[in-house]
Amino acid sequence: MRHILIAEDDPHITSFVRRGLHTAGYETSEAADGETALLLARSGMFDLVLLDIGLQGMDGFSVLSHLRGEGVGTPVIILTARDSVIDTVRGLESGANDYVTKPFQFAELLARVRLRIGDGEQRSTGPVLSHGDLTVDIRSRRVTVGGVAADLTSREFALLEVFVENATQVLSRDQLIGHVWGMDFDPASNVVDVYVRALRAKIGSERIETVRGAGYRLR
Repeated sequence: MRHILIAEDDPHITSFVRRGLHTAGYETSEAADGETALLLARSGMFDLVLLDIGLQGMDGFSVLSHLRGEGVGTPVIILTARDSVIDTVRGLESGANDYVTKPFQFAELLARVRLRIGDGEQRSTGPVLSHGDLTVDIRSRRVTVGGVAADLTSREFALLEVFVENATQVLSRDQLIGHVWGMDFDPASNVVDVYVRALRAKIGSERIETVRGAGYRLR
């Protein structure tokens, strides 16, 4: 199992990212300050580091500079609320492999994680996901049901992608919100239920099961 270090001092963001990565099949460890992040990242235990710039103590730029200066080549994706061009360039020129600005949708972060780890094979069917007679082509964003094309909105597509990637697993509303709508979306909203109903209407109501008190599951 791939192991990812989450170096982030905001416990809300750490929890959000941890839950999403665990659902996607990754193992995680966490560091809330720069010194701990550097110590762990040096260990060689990790396949990728998600690195917040605004860490307590030693900031993310310093952590990254030390790692690259010591020859540690572990892929690093910077997570930060700073979105200026100067900060972006500084991060990339310091040796970061990618840069994600907060707030972000988990689906975007997960795609970048897979790209940087070189781990696309974690999707058992590659860029085309399938479950029974349901197929989801990630690149073309085309969905077919029994060979017939289904016209989905971008949110419906993202929701279906999460269901197919986690086929037969029960996914809570919080997990689905995190994957599709992002960490800042109101968890009290009924948006998941609304989109599940819309998705059922397009791919067949029997395909998505309601698990009372737990969430939803793709049959």
